[in-house]
Amino acid sequence: MKSLQAIVATIFTCLLSASLLQAAEEIRISVPASMTDAMKELAAQFGASGKHAQIVPNYGPSGTLAKQIVEGAPADIFISANQKWMTYLRDEKKIDPASEKILAANTLVFVGMKNPAVTTLADIVTLKQIAIGSPKSVPAGEYAAQAMEKAAIYKQLEEAQKLVMAKDVRQSLTYADRGETDGAFVYKTDALMAEKAVILFEVPQDLYERVTYPIALTADGAKKAEAKAFYTFLIGPEGLKVFLHYGFSAPK
Repeated sequence: MKSLQAIVATIFTCLLSASLLQAAEEIRISVPASMTDAMKELAAQFGASGKHAQIVPNYGPSGTLAKQIVEGAPADIFISANQKWMTYLRDEKKIDPASEKILAANTLVFVGMKNPAVTTLADIVTLKQIAIGSPKSVPAGEYAAQAMEKAAIYKQLEEAQKLVMAKDVRQSLTYADRGETDGAFVYKTDALMAEKAVILFEVPQDLYERVTYPIALTADGAKKAEAKAFYTFLIGPEGLKVFLHYGFSAPK
């Protein structure tokens, strides 16, 4: 009889657990590709804290993610790798303006296989192919284009067809890490994930806008308790600790 009771109790526990998982609220978050690893850890920590919510991330270039939200894609939290696309969503009335904050900061670097001949931005004109995120939708690519234009080498590289456009910053890193291009513009945080490529030089900060990551609840997310809880977790000390671990810097 005790055995039967134990079986019934086990079945009830399993059904209850399944019911809780099914009832868990989904938190949809649109995240720039450069934050993929940090966000995976943050989602795991949030779940381990006892929150019954399922984090559903959508990784990609900030411009693409912002346009998806405007076109109706579900999202509760949006993080951008530059201010441009957050402003775009604010103008489209797709975010809660009161929740907009700077979450973290980053640095632009140039990576490739060890090459003592490449130590400055001017040196990359000697390379055959350079990976860059498409400046129209990838903030890392936009920052890189700004730097090359100020250094008066962008037009030269473009006309020589040396620029290889990537869909996001992680793809740029992959091209350089596999040796498919001679180098790539990526964030410092991405460079730390490379297996073979190394940082050849940091792009001088005076050549491009400071890399910041604004975060905001969307208009829909501001109505959800769990989304607001995850947002608070991300902007809090626990979130900052993880971002610092992955090479991001604290917002000023």
